[in-house]
Amino acid sequence: MTHQLALYQINEEIQHCIQNCLDCHSICLNTVTYCLQKGGMHSDLDHIRLMLNCAEICQTSANFMLLGSHLHTRTCGLCAEICEQCASDCEKMGDDSQMKACAEMCRQCAESCRQMSMAMA
Repeated sequence: MTHQLALYQINEEIQHCIQNCLDCHSICLNTVTYCLQKGGMHSDLDHIRLMLNCAEICQTSANFMLLGSHLHTRTCGLCAEICEQCASDCEKMGDDSQMKACAEMCRQCAESCRQMSMAMA
């Protein structure tokens, strides 16, 4: 059963972006565990660091939006940039369903954050 949160004074567009950020945060952290268990190129330090950075900026952007910070446009702009980098890096891992899912979520988050950073700037 799906339950939609009612967020105080947060419009639908921002709620959508918050959800994308939270979903991206979750899949990046989950994929870090996957990559460390898989080993090889998946466990490359730069790749793991980028996924952790992506998870962290997604969480931060969601928090800024939830708090109604006027600086959320800046965190969203940076989030879009890092999510794009993470998506590209995940796609380099070959024909791997976990990596493809992570890249897809990162691109979705990047797009909504990019729109958020431009629409409200």
